[in-house]
Amino acid sequence: MTRGTNVRTTGPEGSVTSDVPEAGPRAEEPRKLEARLTDADRFYRAFVAAGAGTTLVLITLIGLFLLNGAWPALKTSGLSFLTTLTWGPDGEPPKFGVAAMMFGTFVSAAVAMLITVPIAVCTALFINEYAPRAVRRSLTSLVDLMAAIPSLIFAIWGLFFLVPLLAPLEDWAVAQFHGWLPLAEASATGGSLFNAGLIIACMAIPITTSIIREVLAQAPRHECEGALALGGTRWGMISSVILPFGRSGIVGGSMLGLGRALGETLAATLILSIAFEIKPRILENGGITVASGIAIEFRDAQELGLSALMAAGLALFLVTFAINLLAALVVNRKPAGARA
Repeated sequence: MTRGTNVRTTGPEGSVTSDVPEAGPRAEEPRKLEARLTDADRFYRAFVAAGAGTTLVLITLIGLFLLNGAWPALKTSGLSFLTTLTWGPDGEPPKFGVAAMMFGTFVSAAVAMLITVPIAVCTALFINEYAPRAVRRSLTSLVDLMAAIPSLIFAIWGLFFLVPLLAPLEDWAVAQFHGWLPLAEASATGGSLFNAGLIIACMAIPITTSIIREVLAQAPRHECEGALALGGTRWGMISSVILPFGRSGIVGGSMLGLGRALGETLAATLILSIAFEIKPRILENGGITVASGIAIEFRDAQELGLSALMAAGLALFLVTFAINLLAALVVNRKPAGARA
């Protein structure tokens, strides 16, 4: 009997009761896909999770270590630690704070980033989009090589070459703009927060450029070619496709450069004329950062002085952590109208 045909069945007395179709092939049910991890997948997942967990544990331990070391100083100074300019933790009575150091740190880092970010983005775009193919690889290698140069080399170069080179120009700017541009006023130039920020920018530009260039190079080329095919200019393609695609890389590279600017020690120590003062005139000699203050005061610090330096390091640690957290929120923020 053929499958799928009707079968007539009879009752006990031989009468036909019903026609029952023979069971044919059943309709296929949706297949259930299950993710089955291989041993290599499990190992990789465990390895990555362990790395991420180790990083979080290390950050927590560093914060706890700084807090434990800084507690005696924080208990002695109280909230005045954030507002006091002078630094005398081993005096009688002890009086110290990070106001001047934090101000110098923020000003030098701001100067550095105002110079670094535009140059880094423009350099990355030039290498990826405008440079001839014959020199593109050489330029990339040169930028990566500059990112590996020790900060001491930059600091010495800035101290003995760049600062003397800029001294006449800074003196001219002070003479020309004195009186109506407060930032340009100065009684003496050279060891200023501006020059320190300039040297720090020279250190931050290569590594920031390298990160941004790598991310912008991943922009989908079919979209770039589509923008050009629709009649757009090269800059139109860059502004509408590449820069939006690389926003996270630009922010990430900038934050990496900012982290180096905030924590740079040698350049600030060698360039600045150390002074525990708030110097809003960025071309004027004098100033100090948290990193340079720790480097200078560490050798002669006594028990409370070491705790005060720990407290200054804790303040810088918290500021850096907050800035990176804010950067992560900016990178992960969905654009207006994006679907969840």
